[in-house]
Amino acid sequence: MPVLSTVNQFTDKHQAFTKGGLRALIFNENSNGLAKAGAVVRLGRKVLIDEAKFFAWVESQNAGAA
Repeated sequence: MPVLSTVNQFTDKHQAFTKGGLRALIFNENSNGLAKAGAVVRLGRKVLIDEAKFFAWVESQNAGAA
């Protein structure tokens, strides 16, 4: 079962990410690939982050840096 967190829960648990920064990533999810990764789950108005898919997306963003 995936671990789903709200923006507030996610930023409390992973303090490297700010609420504003995470919200900006979610706002631009279609252009930055976050939507394609399936890391953002919407239930009505509630926005949840699938932690495993989010961190897989982060790793994929870093893959070309080396």
